[in-house]
Amino acid sequence: MAAPFLVALPLDVDPNTTGLPGIAALERIVGGLLTIGLVAAVAGVAMSAIAWAIGSHSSNPHVAGRGKTGVLVSVAAAMLIGAANALVNFFNAAGSAVQ
Repeated sequence: MAAPFLVALPLDVDPNTTGLPGIAALERIVGGLLTIGLVAAVAGVAMSAIAWAIGSHSSNPHVAGRGKTGVLVSVAAAMLIGAANALVNFFNAAGSAVQ
């Protein structure tokens, strides 16, 4: 007895900005979150640099190391936040190319 084969129908669904109400408001909210993230990254760089300086001047390598790590993490976060649109668009295009 042969098992029936299921055939998947090809779908072509693209994102649109008019499909749901409130998309414009959602875009403004996400833009505000990006701004908050960048402000937090700047605060992280400033606080971490202060910790790094205090640790270096007080001969405390643990605090200095934590400050260095904080600076690097904050800079990486700012880079990712700034590149968020480009990253999402790149991977959306790469995923759309898959057939």
